[in-house]
Amino acid sequence: MNTRPYSLDALFQSVKSVSGVGPRLTKLLEKLVGPCVVHLLWHLPAGVIDRRYSPPLREAKGGQVATLQLSVLEHMEPKRRGLPYRVKCSDGTGVIDLTFFNVRGDYLDHQLPVGAVRVVSGKLEFYNGYLQMPHPDFIVTPEEKHLIPAIEPIYPLTAGITHKVIYKIIRGALLRAPDLEEWLDPAYQKREQWPSWHDAVAAAHAPQDEHGLSPLHPARMRLAYDEMLANQLTLSLLRLRQKKQKGRSLAGDDTLFARALASLPFTLTGAQDAAVAEIRKDLASPDRMHRLLQGDVGSGKTAVGFLAMVHAVGSGCQAALMAPTEILARQHEHKLKPLAEALGLNVVTLTGRDKGKTRAAILAQMADGRAHIVIGTHALFQDDVVFKDLGFVIIDEQHRFGVHQRLQLSAKGALADVLVMTATPIPRTLTLTVYGDMDVSRLNEKPAGRQPIDTRLVSNERIDEVIDGIGRKISGGERIYWVCPLVEESEKLDLAAAEERYRHIHQRYGERTGLLHGRMKPAEKDAVMEKFAHGELDILVATTVIEVGVDVPEATVMIIEHAERFGLAQLHQLRGRIGRGTGKSTCLLLYAAKCSEVARQRLATIRDSEDGFFISEQDLKLRGAGEMLGTKQSGLPAFRLTSAEHHQDLIATAHDDARLILDRDPDLLSPRGKALRTLLYLFERDTAIKYLRSG
Repeated sequence: MNTRPYSLDALFQSVKSVSGVGPRLTKLLEKLVGPCVVHLLWHLPAGVIDRRYSPPLREAKGGQVATLQLSVLEHMEPKRRGLPYRVKCSDGTGVIDLTFFNVRGDYLDHQLPVGAVRVVSGKLEFYNGYLQMPHPDFIVTPEEKHLIPAIEPIYPLTAGITHKVIYKIIRGALLRAPDLEEWLDPAYQKREQWPSWHDAVAAAHAPQDEHGLSPLHPARMRLAYDEMLANQLTLSLLRLRQKKQKGRSLAGDDTLFARALASLPFTLTGAQDAAVAEIRKDLASPDRMHRLLQGDVGSGKTAVGFLAMVHAVGSGCQAALMAPTEILARQHEHKLKPLAEALGLNVVTLTGRDKGKTRAAILAQMADGRAHIVIGTHALFQDDVVFKDLGFVIIDEQHRFGVHQRLQLSAKGALADVLVMTATPIPRTLTLTVYGDMDVSRLNEKPAGRQPIDTRLVSNERIDEVIDGIGRKISGGERIYWVCPLVEESEKLDLAAAEERYRHIHQRYGERTGLLHGRMKPAEKDAVMEKFAHGELDILVATTVIEVGVDVPEATVMIIEHAERFGLAQLHQLRGRIGRGTGKSTCLLLYAAKCSEVARQRLATIRDSEDGFFISEQDLKLRGAGEMLGTKQSGLPAFRLTSAEHHQDLIATAHDDARLILDRDPDLLSPRGKALRTLLYLFERDTAIKYLRSG
């Protein structure tokens, strides 16, 4: 039986078990850090206050935090409302007023009795030439001076929690941190000169200066490595479990495959060739396949996926391709159906839009095996969807789904092989943290004939010139995307911006202007896209719903309004909607003159490069992992201690360490293995423990 070690019990009690935490604070802390004591330990300081400055009053400087020993001389109550209560104090070399707003006099009489000596700490200010300290952070007797930290860590806060309160609570949590058996490799720990886990937690919460706050401080490096090792061990255990699951050998039909290859209207790139060979080898092997196909924008993933499905169908089973949106599912159908039918294969498409008799007819073909290839959205997950013999599953744009859905679909075929495809180039280190349980194939070449895109930065102030200029493009038979700005993460405001721009352009260019946004019904979206693809519309004004996969070769102009509000990966995806045909393509990035330096760097990166993998590495440097992919939508684990941009080397080392550990001790039964089980529980990777065979 796998149960959490007794040594961790104190850390997994509710935050309300910490002294001084009542019901109101419990709610606020759960929102700020999480429900358990251990989450307080992961809430690291973001700044420090140095309270060691202790000058005689005659030499004191304003604007600095100081700790002073003072005699209380007199209390001066305010003459009228709105003025501060003042307590005059001296150290023998000068005088200072301690000032308080909205504080009762009897409370201050108790805290600062006239004639008493007190130690106070707070920020010094000069007001009308007089030295004062508004609302001291600490007021204690000389005997209690040790209660004032010389260096005080400053924590990220939420409304309703003060510095003083979080400091006290985290000190209470630190008292619960146990000494744990070491799980790090001794030689590696010695080489890096890292402290034990317990000492690392203590040091991370007691920074002595700015260096103590750095992600590269030994204590923080140690904790980041622990978190990453837990992540990589979990992914490696998942991978081991998947490898152990019996697969089936899909040998393919070489004649059918050769016909499919010959039917493609282009020659594969070297990278496509290599990816197809890797996938076919995986399919032919008796082990289950778990592979990621990572392609840059327009690198030809769909062709690789098609050839893989033909290989699987040639082995006598069914193949499924799942896309995140109805538009993409229909587009895959549009591209693949003619190719498949030319080989005598039957393709059906199932989306949430299919109802009644239509749906029943599609389900019947899937259940009796007449449907060789099934394309669909997450409608393929539903319980009443049954395949006769699903042997191969492709999941397109995996980060829109999540691991659970990936496993759900592969469960529809008892031994189905899984290929995940993404057109979001991710830096290698992040690939390890998200897809560490999978083998990876990369498409980093553009197919022959793909045109380079001329990308230009244009100030928003020239927007009227841009609107005039698109008229010339339209008269030359070109089609134009106009993408509207992201507005503070609000879909409602995004939509308002898009509708406003649509009205403006529609007034100028009339009925051949269309509008596309996320709040439209799937059927409406499809109808607009169809019109644009078939040339019934010249201009498509859209929010970012056109970001992934939409393919209209005749579209040669992409205009992105307020481009400084978009992430690099998003700009790269949006630009990838053009340059798909033979015509010369242009991307105009309209930006606000007052945008930040980081935004300018982002725009310059996009202007100067079309290499998605290079762009993703730059994005990581500029913004960090969580923000770069948008943690919520990307399936990226939310790391509390690891910073992908600062700890890249640690991620790669943890990946290798995890593989090595499980090669030597797959059930984690050695002394180090047992300590590693504690690590997995500490970082709440309880599911990983379930993957271990024995207790």
